[in-house]
Amino acid sequence: MSGESTDSALVQRGQWSTVQDCKQVLVIAHTVTYAQRLREVFDLLEADLRIQVVFTAAPHAFGDGVPQYLHSLGIVTVPWEQAVRREFDLALAAGSRGVHEVRAPVVRLSHGAGHIKLLRNAGSLGPGEERPPGMMSRQHLMREGSVVPAAVAFAHDSDLEVLSRSCPEALPFAHVVGDPCYDRIVAGRPRRDVYRRALGLGEGQRLVVVPSTWGPASTFGRLDALLPQLLHQLPAQDYRVALLAHPNIWAGHGGWQINGWLAGCRRRGIAVVPPEADWQGLLIAADWIVGDHGSLTAYGSLTDATLLLTSGTRRDISAASPTARLAAVAPVVSPLHPLDEQLHYAAERRTAGQYDEAAALLSSAPGQFHQRMRTLLYRLLELGEPACAPAVTPVPEPPSLTVWEAAAPGARR
Repeated sequence: MSGESTDSALVQRGQWSTVQDCKQVLVIAHTVTYAQRLREVFDLLEADLRIQVVFTAAPHAFGDGVPQYLHSLGIVTVPWEQAVRREFDLALAAGSRGVHEVRAPVVRLSHGAGHIKLLRNAGSLGPGEERPPGMMSRQHLMREGSVVPAAVAFAHDSDLEVLSRSCPEALPFAHVVGDPCYDRIVAGRPRRDVYRRALGLGEGQRLVVVPSTWGPASTFGRLDALLPQLLHQLPAQDYRVALLAHPNIWAGHGGWQINGWLAGCRRRGIAVVPPEADWQGLLIAADWIVGDHGSLTAYGSLTDATLLLTSGTRRDISAASPTARLAAVAPVVSPLHPLDEQLHYAAERRTAGQYDEAAALLSSAPGQFHQRMRTLLYRLLELGEPACAPAVTPVPEPPSLTVWEAAAPGARR
């Protein structure tokens, strides 16, 4: 059987298509985190009969769970090997791995709150060259002397200043479009009470959300230092706790292992949020966010929650990132004092505008992401935009915390 005959109908333009003459857009989902961010983009195209959106799960070390996540949205994927053999009119990616193989103009965007983590492999840098954020480096934007993406979408004007030093060759392809999570969280804040009721918070109960990025310097990498405080120092009748572990943690260690490690947390009433869940409603509903240097902690600066940081090294964090600004103003949790006392101390000491500088670095185009991004996509597709504003769905109501507090599927009781 020839390779041609095995290709999915989703990547064909010919006789098998019911809707003909569509522009074809490839969505490249490397990880669950990338796929969640890309959803903000491909949803802008879903209702246009002139466009066929095709999805593929690209190879990645943390790619476990991507096909299942996409399937939960009703999405059928085509194998990466087929996707790179076909030509598309446009491709969307939130990462750089393998995108040079795609036969289409690529739009690259960030997958988090600004550009937080510095380039891990600094061996390619010249003498005296500063270590840039990883996703803004030549390693991630160029191949064989040429810039790979046809467009690179940024959240903030200040990103262009960093890019001018880290990879000036990419500046002609840079576009400031804002941040979708910023816009959704700000729009969802008036519905805070709705989210709290959906979570099942009782009268007088307070919600503590503990987000963790991935890696050894993350909260999860040092969870043994924080768990005793969460398990033994917060009275269950007064506090509900939700733990948000980065999808890369689940993909890197496997769901069975993560559920095993956290089974004791669930038994003690801590909600373990699955990696595919929408986390924005949780942040909006929180009274306190106890986080590390990850994106979710930075997005917490947009909410009514009081922020506390877990201790840990910040040497791999960009000084220009929202996280760096937050680290300068948010108090740090200590293992030497009762956690409930620290929560209330931080809330009492919080001042008006304490997180404003960090929040301001998340987007320089508040409320404009979906319009700016759609305009960019349609320009690259050489199509006129629909004669209506982009449809932006509100942050969905989360399930009750009891759903995430229950034992994981397959866990022994």
